[in-house]
Amino acid sequence: MKACKIQVEKVSLDFDGCTVISDLSLRTTEKRIAVIGRNGSGKSTLARLICGLIAPSEGCVTVDGIDVLNDRKMAVQTVGLLFQNPDHQIIFPTVLEEISFGLRQIGQPSETANHQAKSILNQFGCLDWSDRAIVSLSQGQRHLVCLLSILAMSPRLLVLDEPFSGLDLPTKSYLAGLLADLDQTILQITHDTNSIASYDRAIWLEQGCVQQDAPPAEVLPNFEVAMQKVYAL
Repeated sequence: MKACKIQVEKVSLDFDGCTVISDLSLRTTEKRIAVIGRNGSGKSTLARLICGLIAPSEGCVTVDGIDVLNDRKMAVQTVGLLFQNPDHQIIFPTVLEEISFGLRQIGQPSETANHQAKSILNQFGCLDWSDRAIVSLSQGQRHLVCLLSILAMSPRLLVLDEPFSGLDLPTKSYLAGLLADLDQTILQITHDTNSIASYDRAIWLEQGCVQQDAPPAEVLPNFEVAMQKVYAL
């Protein structure tokens, strides 16, 4: 699968009189992209702009030429967002219902959607989860259900918002392995610099602007020094 082309053109976003994103322009053609920055730097806001979930005050965002804000049917089939907290994403009581929901939303009959949902569960060795109640799953298992719900839609771009936050080390390692094997383009929002050291590109945001944009080997040392200074104050 070819890398997605993300284009952010002169995007600004003001919220309650505060500028969250300021005249930001980006063009990406890499398959593994990280967005880093401290809390409040605009990382999660950028993720939601790229998914078309919020409208910019100025500018536009496209993914493979699709206007993600105004062409929602194509956007949800092109871009998938994995939330930091799975409980903010899951809305159905059972695993099968949750995974098949997005497929039904794009017009698949229930029988077809359920078949495809079971197929993705089987692909990841979780077919016996089909009828399990979401409340019976661990935090890591809920993360996996959310990821499978997205993968069932076959998006070309996965946007991951702090995907390893709050997970224990074995679960984090398992999910990291799954993500590493995926063919989709991945844009990861993170504080965890270790998880993106092998990525193709790292974009460091500071107060809604790009502080540095280069391979991780160039960006991460500067970012870590800056964060040490911030937290030493």
